[in-house]
Amino acid sequence: MHFRTLTLFLSTFLLTFLSCSEADKSASGKKVFRYNQPEALSSLDPAFARNQANIWASTQLYNGLVELDQELKTGPAIAKSWEVSEDGRSYTFYLRDDVYFHDSEVFKGGKGRKVKAKDFEYSFKRIVDPATASTGAWVFNDKVLTDASGAISDTAFLAVNDSTFKVYLNEPFIAFLEILTMPYAFVVPQEAVAKYGKDFRANPVGTGPFQFKLWDEGNAIVMHRNPNYWKRDEQGKQLPYLDAVQVSFITDKKSEFLTFMQGKLDFLSGIKEGSRDLILNNDGTIQDDFKEAFTVQKVPYLNTEYIGFQLDPTNLKEQNPALKDKRVRQALNYAINKKEMIAYFRNNIGVPGHSGMVPTSLPSFSEQQVPGYSYDSQKARELLQAAGFSSKNPLQMRLSTVAEHKELAEYMQKKWAEVGAKVQIDINQAPAHQETVDNGRAPFFMKSWLGDYPDAENYLSLFYSKNFSPAGPNKTHFKNAEFDRLYEQAKLERDIQRRWSLYQQMDRIVVEESPVIVLFYDEVIRLTQNNIKGLKANPMNTLNLERVQKL
Repeated sequence: MHFRTLTLFLSTFLLTFLSCSEADKSASGKKVFRYNQPEALSSLDPAFARNQANIWASTQLYNGLVELDQELKTGPAIAKSWEVSEDGRSYTFYLRDDVYFHDSEVFKGGKGRKVKAKDFEYSFKRIVDPATASTGAWVFNDKVLTDASGAISDTAFLAVNDSTFKVYLNEPFIAFLEILTMPYAFVVPQEAVAKYGKDFRANPVGTGPFQFKLWDEGNAIVMHRNPNYWKRDEQGKQLPYLDAVQVSFITDKKSEFLTFMQGKLDFLSGIKEGSRDLILNNDGTIQDDFKEAFTVQKVPYLNTEYIGFQLDPTNLKEQNPALKDKRVRQALNYAINKKEMIAYFRNNIGVPGHSGMVPTSLPSFSEQQVPGYSYDSQKARELLQAAGFSSKNPLQMRLSTVAEHKELAEYMQKKWAEVGAKVQIDINQAPAHQETVDNGRAPFFMKSWLGDYPDAENYLSLFYSKNFSPAGPNKTHFKNAEFDRLYEQAKLERDIQRRWSLYQQMDRIVVEESPVIVLFYDEVIRLTQNNIKGLKANPMNTLNLERVQKL
């Protein structure tokens, strides 16, 4: 179908369904926010909030001690205030006295009870308990107080009284408050976990702006407004404004987009390949036909897309000595025209990776302090020749990726071929790709790192030698003594400017040694219907609906 014809068809479709949904809304009188979750949602238990699907849903149902604002600064939530000891090893939180768990059958009389410090003590101990098998145990492991045997101490998390909660660390960890903003640190009631056990995943009880109503797995989740929510707006009106949230599970991206165009979804995160040319011009600006139809937001994203080299041959089926040669890794970096790639294949969504691993949305980012690799095919050829490769003896590699990145991989394959490197592309299913990379069996692989919390330490942890995968995030098994020294120094540095300087020194080592090719720093693209107000995009791409209005 011709572009203009398709646009006219979709626009007509949109108007028809918008009028239908307006009629539905006026008939019910309820303001229901509808969003889709194309990726699988496995649990509504914050102990398993490891992916976007679980995180977005959990964010509506729970709260933690602290939370991030739109500028990614840590502020109060259930903790109204806190103190950090002089040595940085203990945190004391003072809780609000007006926060209640959702009404539930697990409580006496079905009435939600007040949150106490003991609830946080229980929730945090539950995260690190091996019996829970939480994917978030790492947020406390190797950080909070341990005993002589190396196990987490019974006193690492301590309820001093009903309103005072303390956490003790082995040593200072500057980003600890940011870690506590993650869903893994949300509070849950022991009564609900005791009653439901593993089924707590589908019977959540929290403190958040919305409370669980039903989950028809694979089809829909419905959450209703929490009438006892503790937050109010600046005018003293109780939050949230919405009456309900409905989550659908349309897995096909084209169907998801069409459903949004029909007005059956209020919000869409990300514009996939099949829809980009319809909405965006090549330079990333919005097509005229869509400027008035929707609200479009574009902001930097805490997500770095990269290619990794497996530097540890232990688990590789085929040994490739070239991986150990820094000149080869640098050559493959220089060979890619990242600016051209972003323009042609992503409609300029994203920023070319011309610096290190730390993305543009973090304050320590500096392309001047950490200059990376821009396109230089001649330099790439020279480095490959210096490493002993030529047209008679070409470099040969295998790149592991997933179907979603096939076009990008084929573009890079072409650019590498231009400088004398033959790269074969292996397309795998996402779970198999993840498992192969995590276990060191992929010599050359495409991955992304979405920040868990807004501090550069989270990105640089990918290169710390004590974080080797599969237990840690160092998937390349990069090891550098100077990097490790700086990383350990930065973890303790309380002066923010000096810490940023250490981060930049570490990122320069990453650029020089080239265990990865930084492709681009991603951007968040959000489309919302024009009657949705108060939904703001941020670099974490969080979905916070407590202040959203549907007019």
